Amino acid sequence: DHRPAHAVAGVLASMRGQPVAVYAAVSLEHAEEGVEAATTALAIIVPILLIAVGGTAWLVVGRALRPVEAIRERVTEITASRLGRRVPEPPADDEVGRLARTMNEMLARLEEVHERQRRFAADAAHELRSPLSSLRTRLEIGLAHPSSTDWVRLAGDLHREAVRLGDLTDELIVLALADGVTEPVGWVDLDEVVLTEIDAVRTRGVVDVELSPFSAARLRGRAGELSRVVRNLLDNAEHHAQHRITVGLWSADRFAELVVTDDGPGVPDSDRTKVFERFFRSQRARERDSGGVGLGLAIVREVTERHGGLVWLADSTEGACFHVRLPLAVEPPA
Repeated sequence: DHRPAHAVAGVLASMRGQPVAVYAAVSLEHAEEGVEAATTALAIIVPILLIAVGGTAWLVVGRALRPVEAIRERVTEITASRLGRRVPEPPADDEVGRLARTMNEMLARLEEVHERQRRFAADAAHELRSPLSSLRTRLEIGLAHPSSTDWVRLAGDLHREAVRLGDLTDELIVLALADGVTEPVGWVDLDEVVLTEIDAVRTRGVVDVELSPFSAARLRGRAGELSRVVRNLLDNAEHHAQHRITVGLWSADRFAELVVTDDGPGVPDSDRTKVFERFFRSQRARERDSGGVGLGLAIVREVTERHGGLVWLADSTEGACFHVRLPLAVEPPA
């Protein structure tokens, strides 16, 4: 039935006292034509709009994510042997640009840590090779000539080398764990730590230890690490002192300062910038064969800097004068 539809309405009324029904009707042909035209238009326009919007979104998103894909491709090329590579940084200062710059900063830190670990392994192997070779050579000579070998003297020599190996191993463990500190941070009475380590030096009776000036100093830090700082400074001074070590400690408004001075030959000018490097031993120390392995002062620097402090070798008219400055009531980074 293709006849146009109509809308009909009716009401009851009265005419001359008689009830009547009044009906009104209107054709819906024009409304149906409008609906049909709108439906046809939407059926054509909506798919076109969807295609246009989808294509635009694909182009825009693809262009926005193109730097991300470039970053992803570059990251897949980075390995432990190629940490020097960096991801491309978009010029725009948006989220992707900041992400690329952050990743490059992270890669730079990883490269630095990897290089430090590589140097550490190489230096450790080099330092361990010397006492191990000495032990092996002396044992081989003794076994090859058992009747002419002074076994008591050989045992003493081997014991000294074993002690040196033990000291070296302890220092290497400290450095290896430097980046994974687990000791909790707390209040440390630095003056008590210093006095405890001084008592150990005095017990050995090799040199005299004087206090001048000396006062209390309380700060936030890791007691074990700070004890090692003091111990290494005193051990270094003991190895080089002629007769006397002078220890000073005082605190100001924002920092505490520890000074350890010896009356030894001092540090040559050519070595002043190297004494805090790992495995560094001056020619003078090697000639004296003081037994050090060149890690004590390196540990002093790393622990001090991890506590937010500074360490330096000051000018001195006699011997060597080491200063350690630590902030008061400041919690070091974890």
